Amino acid sequence: MLRTPICDLLGLKYPVFQGGMAHLATGALAAAVSEAGGLGIIGAGNAPATWVKEQIDYVRAHTDKPFGVNVMLASPHARDVIELLVSERVPVVTTGAGNPGPYMEALKSANSLVIPVVSAVALAQRLVRAGADAVIAEGTESGGHVGELTTMALVPQVVDAVSVPVIAAGGIADGRGVAAAFCLGAQGVQVGTRFIVARECIAHPNYKAAVLAAGDRDTVVTGRATGHPVRCLRNRLAREFIKLEERGASLDEYERLGAGRYPAAALAGDVERGTVLLGQIAGLVRREETAAEILADLIAGAEAVLAALPARLNLAAAGRAGAAPDGREATAIAAEASAKE
Repeated sequence: MLRTPICDLLGLKYPVFQGGMAHLATGALAAAVSEAGGLGIIGAGNAPATWVKEQIDYVRAHTDKPFGVNVMLASPHARDVIELLVSERVPVVTTGAGNPGPYMEALKSANSLVIPVVSAVALAQRLVRAGADAVIAEGTESGGHVGELTTMALVPQVVDAVSVPVIAAGGIADGRGVAAAFCLGAQGVQVGTRFIVARECIAHPNYKAAVLAAGDRDTVVTGRATGHPVRCLRNRLAREFIKLEERGASLDEYERLGAGRYPAAALAGDVERGTVLLGQIAGLVRREETAAEILADLIAGAEAVLAALPARLNLAAAGRAGAAPDGREATAIAAEASAKE
């Protein structure tokens, strides 16, 4: 069974985090993932602390396993949410869109483990110095707000730069991605897009259908001019954003066009005029399943890949008179070694 030090640190059966997707990562989804052995995460987004409290209560009523809350620090409710998490002594707090440093002491006093999402090495180092217990290195393949580096480039550089566990995110939707993340030095993975189509996820059926229908080139990054680029479905709204960028529109125009467009898609089902956040890996997501089924498939898939590699490599070596393994075979060997450590 795949088990890494992050499992011992957080009390998990499996080294898999569910992404803290705003609006979609409710208590119901988080509880299902945690109960199945991963780390379920409530996505606070721009929600007020009262809503977050309801989701925490739901999780605790449905599982006694560890769970987390993702705080978007740019939210106007961030301070109130952090105060709630301290009072509730939430086991794990992941953060994005800001610096959790000012809240670190309070969270640590509540015995919460703080795990920020990072998109660059320098940010990872700064947050570790501030007291982060681990970091989530998220590549640009992911849905939602993104950086510039790919998961393949970002994760090993962050692993080399910090002394805390690194969780790989961005472009991971099956066992092959999980195994590859271990090869890069990660101790776990975070998965978002695949959990959008979990049965416990409240995403509108139209939104889930859009994820299931997406191919490898159906996402686009918009909003680079605002300083907050977002990966989303290439739909009518995305094309309008691209037109704004081409003519150098003002920030006010971007804000007017984008206001309320994510919940319009995620909750109301407008997948043409709404913002459909999803990652580049959506092309591998092909069916709706329970959270437990998704988690089991991720782990079983990774275990199968790693278990099959020694025999495959021995056969390959015999057939090629000692030739060196190809890239995928070499990567898998390293992944197997990492998983055993």
